[in-house]
Amino acid sequence: MKKTLSIICLAAGLASCAKLDLTPPSEPSTGGFYANQTELEMAVNDLYRLPFWSVDNELHTDNDWHRAQLTNAVIGGTMNADDGAVQTYWLNCYKAIARANSYLANMHRAAATTTPAVMTRLEAEMRLIRAFQYSRLIARFGDVPFITEPLALEAAGNITRTSQATVLAFIFSELDWAAENLPPSYGAGEVKRLTKGAALAIKARTALYAGKWAEAKDASEQVMQLANAGTYTLESNYAQLFLKAGETSKEIIISIPRDEKQQVFNGAGFVQDYIARNAGGFGAWLPTRDIVDAYECTDGLPIDESSRYNPLWPFENRDPRLTMTIVEFGTNWLGFSYQPHPDSLTVRNFKTGGMVQNFDNRAVRPFASYTGFLWKKGIDQTWADRLVEDNDAIIIRFAEVLLTYAEAKIELNEGDASVRDALNRIRARAYGVDPSATAAYPAVTTTDPAALKQIVRRERRVELVKEGLRYMDLIRWKLAEKVLTRPVIGLPDPANQDRAKWPFPGVTPLDNDGIADYTVFGDDVKILVERKFDKSKQYLWPVPAVERRVNPKISQNDNY
Repeated sequence: MKKTLSIICLAAGLASCAKLDLTPPSEPSTGGFYANQTELEMAVNDLYRLPFWSVDNELHTDNDWHRAQLTNAVIGGTMNADDGAVQTYWLNCYKAIARANSYLANMHRAAATTTPAVMTRLEAEMRLIRAFQYSRLIARFGDVPFITEPLALEAAGNITRTSQATVLAFIFSELDWAAENLPPSYGAGEVKRLTKGAALAIKARTALYAGKWAEAKDASEQVMQLANAGTYTLESNYAQLFLKAGETSKEIIISIPRDEKQQVFNGAGFVQDYIARNAGGFGAWLPTRDIVDAYECTDGLPIDESSRYNPLWPFENRDPRLTMTIVEFGTNWLGFSYQPHPDSLTVRNFKTGGMVQNFDNRAVRPFASYTGFLWKKGIDQTWADRLVEDNDAIIIRFAEVLLTYAEAKIELNEGDASVRDALNRIRARAYGVDPSATAAYPAVTTTDPAALKQIVRRERRVELVKEGLRYMDLIRWKLAEKVLTRPVIGLPDPANQDRAKWPFPGVTPLDNDGIADYTVFGDDVKILVERKFDKSKQYLWPVPAVERRVNPKISQNDNY
């Protein structure tokens, strides 16, 4: 019998295979595994872990910046075949694929002791997971090694890359099969398992990223039909959706459970980077000025077209999602008034009622927020007390599906009433009103294709911010070469800040893609770091060099 690999040695190099986790957890080999339902469930459950589901880093975009990081390989233009993040991404995808292949090749061992219904459901989950990994790979690498069964050791060195189109067809086929064989929902004890809607939502996202508009529309429409049957709905409270209280929301299609008691959480360092310095944090992980300027005014116009916008009071008359996502100046945040104004040397401590020194002011603490902003979306009020972040990780939710449907229809020149309805459901939710109450929010009424395209792109940005989807939007819209070559902007140092122009010296000009131009402000803004993006190569990632050293038959993407 040929020896086979339970995990592709491609993923880390044949020479280091002995160091990899090659088998399902708690088992020495696959030789005697998959013998009963318990072992099948163990193998599937092990792939419900965040490394196999993680979305893209928001720091790769114009939405987010970390004070200590300065740049990363994406916005620094330094990505290469030895990049550690690229290797890890590739490795995690192929780990999951290899485990799925091993499972699917050996699950028959448990057929005598497992009911056919359970066998089919678990197979559908595993095929969905494998398809999702391939969808992640082709979106970032293009053509990739394509393996659907355990790989013989001697065959590993002959693997080449398969065309993205071939892999995409396989992904669609597998997701269709999974959708046919997974239930729409589960009982209360299994609400986090993969469902029919999960398979369709992944297909919709995959098709959108690949520019397959008809497939994206059809898959989204099927998820919307599930919503009409009561499986999904938009959460009424946008802000709560991303907190512990929102973890059971029917808007969530896929999420990965995380819990301190189960030892699946981020600790003090992560938490402190996000929270205010007054609350014991570092105020280091920051929203950019770019994302603040992206939110419309309450009349539905961008800030450079609306008479309601005042750069001296930037949170007033804005889309309510702005203050649900970013901490508004002068409001109670984690028990303290958040006020980065350079003359606000003390602030209210709402826990005691007294005044305290303002550590969130750069005149008091030089390393307070350089942009002046702090994230609010997804920051649970318990973080500062527990120094623990264990919110479930949302992978796909129903609002994204509505936006996918709208974009696909627009690209198909089908900008009909259903597109406006999908957009208005999301916009009305932000204002806390029914979509039919069109006088209470800026409802979409236009039928112009160009205007609808601008609207859906802006909606994706502000609705899905901090959910790891902006990077692939910039890539597929071919905007990265424009967006990621502009600097990260901060507030001037306190000594140089003109108080009459605080916080913003004027209205930021936005182009037709919603991209801000800060060059008009000169020294009234501070360049924190220059972004760089090489359009000759960075629309795809490099195949990790370690793979090509082991197997030179795996070709490299252009210009790496």
